[in-house]
Amino acid sequence: MSNVGFRIYTKVERPPKELVEGFRGQATPNIADNMSRFSCVDTQIKSLNGRHLLGTAFTVKSRSADNLLFHKALDMAQPGDVIVIDVQGDTINAVGGEIMVRYAMKKGIAGFLVDGVYRDLGGLKNLDFAVYARGVNPKGPYKDGPGEINVPVCCGGVVINPGDIIVGDEDGVVVVKPKDAPEILEKTKAIADKEAKIFEQIEAGTLDRSWVDKALEAKGCEYIDE
Repeated sequence: MSNVGFRIYTKVERPPKELVEGFRGQATPNIADNMSRFSCVDTQIKSLNGRHLLGTAFTVKSRSADNLLFHKALDMAQPGDVIVIDVQGDTINAVGGEIMVRYAMKKGIAGFLVDGVYRDLGGLKNLDFAVYARGVNPKGPYKDGPGEINVPVCCGGVVINPGDIIVGDEDGVVVVKPKDAPEILEKTKAIADKEAKIFEQIEAGTLDRSWVDKALEAKGCEYIDE
C-alpha cells in the first residue's frame, strides 16, 4: 500500500544539459511572452540575494514549518538541479538557512525556489547561490515530516514537475516544460535579437512608431479636439 503524503520518488527525467544552458542569460519576460504570459511564478517569490537562477526542478512537497524532506532532497539532488520547495506559501517558519545553502553549493546544486520563507539573509548576500522565496523570517523549521519528493508541486501558483526548467532573474521566475523548451528557446533568442535592433533604432532616431496609431484606428478610437 502506497504511503501517500510520505514517500520519495528516486527517478527524475531531466532534459539535456545543453538545452537547459541555452536559457542562460535569456530574460524571463521574453521567455514568458513566448508562453502566452503563463507559467510565471507569483511575483511575491523573488531573489533574496540578487543571483540568477537556472536549472532543472527537483521537487519537494513539505508540511508547513518542516524541512525533513528538504534535507533528504539535498542529499539526493544532482549538480544543476533547482530544489523547489512547496510549503503552501507559509511565511511563519523559514524552511532553511545558510548551512543548507553552503552544503548545496558544495554539491553543485543550482539554487532553491521556495514557496515560503528562508533565513540567514546576511550570509546569503555573500554567497554565489540563488535563493528565491517569499521573504525571510528568523523562526526556524522542525524536522518531523511528512512530505514527498519528486512529485508535482505548486509554487507561486504554477504547477512544477520534476525535470521542468526553472529560470529566474530580477523580474521573477518562469517555468518551462522540457517538451516545449526547444521551440521556446528559439523564439526567445529571436526576441532578444529583435530588441537589440530596436535599441539601435532608438539611438539612431529611426524607430517606426506608426503601429500605435494603426492599432488605435483598427479599434475605433475616437479623437476629440475641444
